[in-house]
Amino acid sequence: MEALSPPPGELAKGSKSSISMGPQRPLRILVAEDNIINQKVIKKMLHKLGYRADVAANGLEVLVALDRQDYDVILMDIQMPEMDGLDAARKIRETRPTLPKIIAITAFAMEGDKEKCIDSGMDGYISKPVNLEELRAILRSDVSAIGKNDGIGSWSRGGGQN
Repeated sequence: MEALSPPPGELAKGSKSSISMGPQRPLRILVAEDNIINQKVIKKMLHKLGYRADVAANGLEVLVALDRQDYDVILMDIQMPEMDGLDAARKIRETRPTLPKIIAITAFAMEGDKEKCIDSGMDGYISKPVNLEELRAILRSDVSAIGKNDGIGSWSRGGGQN
């Protein structure tokens, strides 16, 4: 696995200091997404923010990646083959109750979907298509506070939108 943020003082190629967050807020990020195009889009957005990320194509690969190294944040698609994001989140929370923070990334934004994510142990929510500003805001928030209402579609696992 590679380092997930550029060395201090070095911005990602093509990043502007006003948008790059990696040097100021280094995070180890795992993108869990089965669609290759979506993987590339999310990784490109993260790169613009000064981050690099590892990728897992399904929930089983997420669990394997977590056995190899710790992550601060997992950006988790809900619908993936072999093991979906909800089941992966439940498995993660059996042994890791607080970190990594798990942010759902899904095209489904129906009533009840957020509750399913909360119940599975996820900490936040971004709907597809992912918006660079939403992604920046959720990563900018204090990692220990991801899940508190920041107006970006996140929530607390403790019981609904704050």
